[in-house]
Amino acid sequence: MRTASLATALALVLSAGRALAGVEAEVEASVVVASRNDTRIPGDTGTKISLVNDLSTSAAPAFRLRLGYRIADRHLITFLYAPLQVNARGSVKRDVEFMGTTYPAGSPLLAVYRFDSYRLTYRYSIVWNDSLDVAVGITAKIRDAETSLYGVEARRKTNTGFVPLLNAHVAWRPGGSAFGVVLNIDALAAPQGRAEDVLLAATWAFHDNLELRAGYRMVEGGADNDEVYSFAWLHYGVVGLKMSL
Repeated sequence: MRTASLATALALVLSAGRALAGVEAEVEASVVVASRNDTRIPGDTGTKISLVNDLSTSAAPAFRLRLGYRIADRHLITFLYAPLQVNARGSVKRDVEFMGTTYPAGSPLLAVYRFDSYRLTYRYSIVWNDSLDVAVGITAKIRDAETSLYGVEARRKTNTGFVPLLNAHVAWRPGGSAFGVVLNIDALAAPQGRAEDVLLAATWAFHDNLELRAGYRMVEGGADNDEVYSFAWLHYGVVGLKMSL
């Protein structure tokens, strides 16, 4: 009976392993600082303010979760959840018109910039071997954005929309060693605005199925129209863990 039970348990483990083969999961933790975060709402009549220069933006924690499924080695489909919120405090030396409300010069302000991102990516590996993975693809991005200003009154502008992006990915481990580098890019520009998300990190494959990474991520872009003017440039110090089955 005991032998039969062990055999059954082993069969279940092997079956689960085969069912999960091709699954990838990544978690990334980071600290975010902004070198630019300009806003004007409405985009044609509001007051342009900088959440970095006019106010003071604090460094913020952030994280990302990515799940993927690899098909026949070269095809990869991933889903990304990347929430983000940074806050800015201070006062502006001039009156600020924001969403129909006037915030007097010198009054204390709290600005909230939130930019949550949901992405579905497909990419194909042009080069695929133990040392090098070079892939290109497309990303469908849903942004859930908010810019809010709190002071004499509270005004909150939200925007949810779809953004198509191009994806490029390069992972290099010289000679198939445990150490390497990875470059991943989601980006596209159009007359209505632009978006770039670039990661450059060192990697360490300390186990057959586990990889640590540490590096730098840059997110830049925005939109300029009658409804909203918003451009941000954000810098991330990142550490992450990737698991492949």
